[in-house]
Amino acid sequence: MALSGKIAALGDIMQLAFVPEDFDAAVAHWTQTMGVGPFFLIEGIHLDSMKYRGEPTDAVFDLALAYWGDIQIELIRPRDHHPSIYRGEYGATGNGLHHVCILVDDIAEARRVCAEAGAEVVIEGTFGTSGVIYVDAGGGPGTLVEILQQAKDGPDLFGMIKAAGVGWDGSEPLRKLG
Repeated sequence: MALSGKIAALGDIMQLAFVPEDFDAAVAHWTQTMGVGPFFLIEGIHLDSMKYRGEPTDAVFDLALAYWGDIQIELIRPRDHHPSIYRGEYGATGNGLHHVCILVDDIAEARRVCAEAGAEVVIEGTFGTSGVIYVDAGGGPGTLVEILQQAKDGPDLFGMIKAAGVGWDGSEPLRKLG
């Protein structure tokens, strides 16, 4: 079966994301046991025009990003109980995978491909001039796909985080951004 027109054809997985029940223990595991880091913490994120299942939501969350080679590792900590993919049916996954992320150049085309594949947009919003949707392709927990169209007008945040991990000596395993 050809992959064109399927979600996998939109791009390669660039991120593995987790919503651990114990955020600090997850940071310690990834940095001390796995040797991945440093993680960069961004606190108090609320997407502009954020919708969960088509309805506005005021959900706020923190995230920490690091790189394991070319794969980004994201750890997410929900800050409240507003409807989101970080609570309820999609909530904390213990130490299991919550979602993967792919980067696209055209979020509208990605949305069309996902709709044709029967994937439901469960959360969407913008962060500056970046646009994001999370889709549930019907596979259950751990199979959400984040589709991100990054802003082209800002600094290369992912590049900076990746560069910090090259030859990282284990110091300052969790660093605050913003």
